Amino acid sequence: MIVVTQVVTGLPPAVDGIGDYSLNLARELRKEFSIETQFIVGNPNWIGAKDIEGFPVNKVTVHSTANLLSLLPNEAQTRTIVLLHYVGYGYAKRGCPFWLVEGLECWKRNSASTHLVTMFHEVYASGPLWTSAFWLSSVQRHLAVRLVQISDRYLTSKQGYGRILQELAQSKQTQLLTLPVFSTIGEPKQVPPLAQRYRRLVVFGGCSNRIRVYQKSGLELSETCQRLKIEEIWDIGPPTGLGLSTIDGVPVVEMGSQSASNVSDILSNSLAAFFNYHLNYLAKSTIFAAYCAHGILPVSPRSRKLPIDGIIAGRHYWSPVDNTQGFHDLDELQAIANNAYAWYQTHNLSVQAKAFAALLADTSK
Repeated sequence: MIVVTQVVTGLPPAVDGIGDYSLNLARELRKEFSIETQFIVGNPNWIGAKDIEGFPVNKVTVHSTANLLSLLPNEAQTRTIVLLHYVGYGYAKRGCPFWLVEGLECWKRNSASTHLVTMFHEVYASGPLWTSAFWLSSVQRHLAVRLVQISDRYLTSKQGYGRILQELAQSKQTQLLTLPVFSTIGEPKQVPPLAQRYRRLVVFGGCSNRIRVYQKSGLELSETCQRLKIEEIWDIGPPTGLGLSTIDGVPVVEMGSQSASNVSDILSNSLAAFFNYHLNYLAKSTIFAAYCAHGILPVSPRSRKLPIDGIIAGRHYWSPVDNTQGFHDLDELQAIANNAYAWYQTHNLSVQAKAFAALLADTSK
């Protein structure tokens, strides 16, 4: 039996996209491939159970190489495969988790039987001159290079990240997989057509993402409601504190945080779902993945004609900036929803679990 140790930034009950992703993956690996998982949470402040659904959970108590090494599987155990979910800012305030990289380097150096698979959810940051991201970018890049060098296999969610990783790998010849993220709130086996759904628009996600929708995309959101004849907006997630009641006469229903199954049911019966997310990074957005998986019409306030990770404006999402006419025929909207759903099926949870299982089985030999 294969047992993998997944190193993550957090797990439920904390709201953590990486944690939701890794837990869903663990469930699927157990169900379809009999691969068991144990978790190491890399956040000393995380509060949760020591066992989640039969998956043992440990956490670092302090960000140190020694503490990490005490939790990683050792040579005397059968658990010699580590799957690292990497995003620098998830393990260090400034995105430079030296303790994590140095701990994994030491772990790899001490035994030939250890195997590391790294999922790069991000590689390194960049930003304007006045931000820490700019000044620390080279340090973050150096840490990413070190991770690539010690990883037996690595994969990522974006083609752009893949190109960066290939550059960082230099002469190292290791197969690289690129898989956009899957929905962490479920994947309905059947999705009803838009014509059978409520004329409801959903805004779903974390606080900051939803606040950005209302404060930065108010005009586009209003236009979307008018053109799609939306009757209600359902806001799903932690309270934003905005106290919204209507948007241009369309009632806003604040649903608060909901279970994954409830969110799935709501998306399956709603016409459209709005997001304000950088279009270059949709492949790594679990919110966009959830919209696509549920056959809903994804709506963006912006548009980009050039395809990124196979995603094209007007084909995989709808934007009011591309449409100056009034209400659109449902057949046209349905085609977009169908395309988004079909794009998602190429990397859904089942597809990803199969890819991870193959990588883990290969490294266990």
